[in-house]
Amino acid sequence: MIGSLRGTVLERIPGPTAGELLLEVGGVGYRLSVPTGTLALAEVGAGLFVHVHTHVREDAIILYGFATRAERQSFDILLAVHGVGPALALALLSTHAPAALTRIVLGEDVDALTLVPGVGRKTAVRLLMELRAKFDVVELGPELVAVADSGSPGRAPLPDPLGDVRAALAGLGYGADEVREVLRSLPGPTADSPDAPPDAAELLRLALRQLAGAR
Repeated sequence: MIGSLRGTVLERIPGPTAGELLLEVGGVGYRLSVPTGTLALAEVGAGLFVHVHTHVREDAIILYGFATRAERQSFDILLAVHGVGPALALALLSTHAPAALTRIVLGEDVDALTLVPGVGRKTAVRLLMELRAKFDVVELGPELVAVADSGSPGRAPLPDPLGDVRAALAGLGYGADEVREVLRSLPGPTADSPDAPPDAAELLRLALRQLAGAR
């Protein structure tokens, strides 16, 4: 099994819910499926280290790459949930970074999960129930433990820019379907700050601009 790779990015291919990289290591090109957070860090011609999940099927061996250990750990947790395959797990991590996903699960935020393409409300409720059980028993890495502890007394909650934007748009009278659609189109972490949450005020401006153009 391949656990990690370090090499040079030869090609990056964005997709609607995830992306692909071609990473050259020792003269061999490895094709990797990656979440958008990892894709944002990849620059053609530059070096890149990725944690790898090797997925073995009867007809193929597929490599999934992650820029951080937290991403790969979250991916492994998601795959342990009934009905969640690699494609949906990547879509979840492309929509919500590991810290945000942990906060969503612990806070039972159904609306946040429905932002993931292909996840309706019933599916979101089921995922939250199963994921909460997984997060209760899994040994979390330090990045996710910090999120789990953020709800303890004396600790300030972590920022949730998408949640703030969702609440603001609902307060302005926009319907749930409109809000859900525009939130899906908003940008996530950037290559310069992959772990930093986007600015809520800027996201709200982008959302209002898109909504105004759609009406």
